[in-house]
Amino acid sequence: MIELRPFDSLGGANHGWLDAKHHFSFADYHDPARMHWGNLRVWNDDTIAPKTGFPPHPHRDMEIITYVREGAITHEDSLGNKGRTEAGDVQVMSAGTGVRHSEYNLEDVTTKIFQIWILPTRNGEQPSWGARPFPKGDRAGHFETLASGYEGDGDALPIRTDARIVAATLKAGETAEYPIGADRKAYLVPATGAVKIDDVQVNARDGAAIRDLDVIRVTAIEDSEIVLVDAA
Repeated sequence: MIELRPFDSLGGANHGWLDAKHHFSFADYHDPARMHWGNLRVWNDDTIAPKTGFPPHPHRDMEIITYVREGAITHEDSLGNKGRTEAGDVQVMSAGTGVRHSEYNLEDVTTKIFQIWILPTRNGEQPSWGARPFPKGDRAGHFETLASGYEGDGDALPIRTDARIVAATLKAGETAEYPIGADRKAYLVPATGAVKIDDVQVNARDGAAIRDLDVIRVTAIEDSEIVLVDAA
């Protein structure tokens, strides 16, 4: 089953400095049919104006993954962590027992991010933060794991949940496969381009909620950059 969620159908709000689109219920947007997808709770498509951002605010008991599509985001938190994550790279914050953080676009250009929240399977642990580059060339033509709750996933950033975040860059006509298993759920969003999953076309920033498939086969209609969450 593949349920297409076109970009134009997403909830959201434009705050001037922040133009946010919500794949799932978030803030003032509520849709009982779009509360979560497995343990995936939030997928926000955020456009952040230069020299603006999210001031310090608290989180707890949530795995928060930020995928930077354009520009860069600068993170600072109550643990003393500070870092700048550029386009194509990823940061992960395990909120754990509680943390305060800010996320600012300190650049002279607009920053665009996917912010993904996944419910943890391990609570009561200390918060943590990490980031690393993921060159797009390293995932050309295939899926690469960016963040994972499983041991043995190479250099993927660790998360405290039964989930995996993967990404691929595909040239037009290329196909990549991700073996997921019919007992799992997946949510796929092209950051750019357009792809087909079976006979379903998914355009840039659309969402595709996927279940009951053993293998997800993605074929690029045009050059595409795609992000997928494998959820429990």
